[in-house]
Amino acid sequence: MYISPLYLLFSLPAVLLGLWAQMRVKAAVEKWSRVFTGRGATGAAIARTILNANGLSDVRVERVEGFLSDHYDPLSRTLRLSAANYDTPSVAAVGIAAHEAGHALQHAQGYWPLQIRSAIVPVVQFGSWLGPLVVMAGFALLSFGAAIGYDIAWLGVLLFGAVALFTVITLPVEFDASRRAKEFLISSGMITNEEGGGVAQVLDAAALTYVAAAVSAISTLMYYVLMLSGMRRRD
Repeated sequence: MYISPLYLLFSLPAVLLGLWAQMRVKAAVEKWSRVFTGRGATGAAIARTILNANGLSDVRVERVEGFLSDHYDPLSRTLRLSAANYDTPSVAAVGIAAHEAGHALQHAQGYWPLQIRSAIVPVVQFGSWLGPLVVMAGFALLSFGAAIGYDIAWLGVLLFGAVALFTVITLPVEFDASRRAKEFLISSGMITNEEGGGVAQVLDAAALTYVAAAVSAISTLMYYVLMLSGMRRRD
């Protein structure tokens, strides 16, 4: 199967960055999952403490299956932690739980990047799979000389553009949640400075995966735009 050198030029750096980010996350989580905090509080207990301390006693904390399936659901106001982080008093579990609690605080305080990200989720779910298909359909029509292919391809670019926008908006959301987690854990005395270093390693590695996702989406979008612009100039 032929792969365009131009596509490789745009996609390969993002792929390599993504692989490196995943390796860093795995290494950090494995390392700090084996180190327990001095207070012995589980991830669930830490999340509950942070939520209660900020007047969010109505936000539920639940256990879910899966590896690093931890997330905060703003629709049901539920913080879900993977079993390993829910039940374990490790540095990694505490950091991840505090990070997800940070998202709950963002939601309660109307943090605007989170509001924007939540608002465009339906478009992103639609555009992430349909956008590339529409772009390819436009390219196919152009190959047969149908001028309408340009309009169709640009429609696909717009749909995928929502995906790229989502990944960019995700960055301040994730960075801010990690900042909140680190600051609260240290200032409240829930962890020591040494344990805080482990929390930082885990959360910083996780943040890199979001950077890689943004780079990948933007690179793909730029590739589509460059291809279409080049076709227009040739015509």
